[in-house]
Amino acid sequence: MTTEHGDRATEAFVAHRNLLFTVAYEMLGSAADAEDVLQETWLRWSGVDLAEVREPRAYLVRITTRQALSRLRALGRRKESYVGSWLPEPLLTTPDVAEDVELADSVSMAVLLVLETLAPVERAVFVLREVFALGYDEIADAVGKSPAAVRQIGHRARAHVAARRPRGTVSAADTRDALAAFRRAVETGDLQGLLDILAPDVVLLGDGGGVRQAVLRPITGAGKVARLLIAGLGRVATAAALRPAQVNGHPALVVRLDGELDTVVAVRVDDGLITGLYAVRNPEKLSHMERETALRR
Repeated sequence: MTTEHGDRATEAFVAHRNLLFTVAYEMLGSAADAEDVLQETWLRWSGVDLAEVREPRAYLVRITTRQALSRLRALGRRKESYVGSWLPEPLLTTPDVAEDVELADSVSMAVLLVLETLAPVERAVFVLREVFALGYDEIADAVGKSPAAVRQIGHRARAHVAARRPRGTVSAADTRDALAAFRRAVETGDLQGLLDILAPDVVLLGDGGGVRQAVLRPITGAGKVARLLIAGLGRVATAAALRPAQVNGHPALVVRLDGELDTVVAVRVDDGLITGLYAVRNPEKLSHMERETALRR
C-alpha cells in the first residue's frame, strides 16, 4: 500500500467509522463483535483499489454488512449454549443519540431484542433499509440477493418487527419519570410503589452469562418481579447505589456495588408503566459502559 493510498483509505474509514460501528452493532447486538467486524472491514478496505470505488460510504457499508452477517451466524451458534437469557450489550451513548429519535429507537434494548427474532439476512435488510435508508440495489449487493428478493425480505421483516416492537414512541421524560418511581421504590423497599409502576404483565430478563447470578429465564407478572427485586436488592442495599445513565439512547439505571459497576438496567415503557426490565450483569458485556460510544446514521 502506497502512503497516498494508505492516507486516503484511512481518511475514508475514519470518516465513516461511527456509521459502520452502528451498522454492525444493530446487526449483532454486541459491541465487542461489532469492533471485531470493523477490524475485518479495515483489513479488506485497505486492500481495495480506491480508483475503482465511486462511493466509499456505500462500499464500506457493504464490506461491514458482509462481515457482520458472517459473524451473526457464528453468534447464533454461540447463543445456543449461552447460560440463561442473552441480552444485547448495553452502550453508554452520547447525548446526540437521544436527539435522533429514530436512531435511539432502533438501538433500544426492546427493539434490539425484537431484531434477535429475525433471520440473519432479514435483520441485515431491515437495518439497512429502515434505519439507514439504503436503496434496494445497494442492499442487494451487500447481502448477495436480487433487489426483488430484498424487497420481499424487507416487507416480511418490517411486518415481523412492527408486530413485536413497542407500540409507540415514549418520550425520554416519561421514561425518566418511570425510572425515578422505580428507583425510589427499590431503594426504600416499597413493594406497593413498585407494583404501581410495573405493568401487570411486565417481563424481567436477566443476563449474567453464567458468570454472575441472574434469573435464568424470563420472570413475568408485576407481583413476581416486584418481590424478586425487593428481595434481591434488599440483600445488598447498604452496598448498592442506583444512578441514572443514558444507555442505548434512552434513560436507564446503573447499579454499582461498593463503587464497582455491577448491573445495567434498561426498561421498556408503555402507557407510563414499565413493561420490560432488562438487567445486564455479565461483566464481559459492561466494558462499553465506562466511556461514551458515538453512534451515527
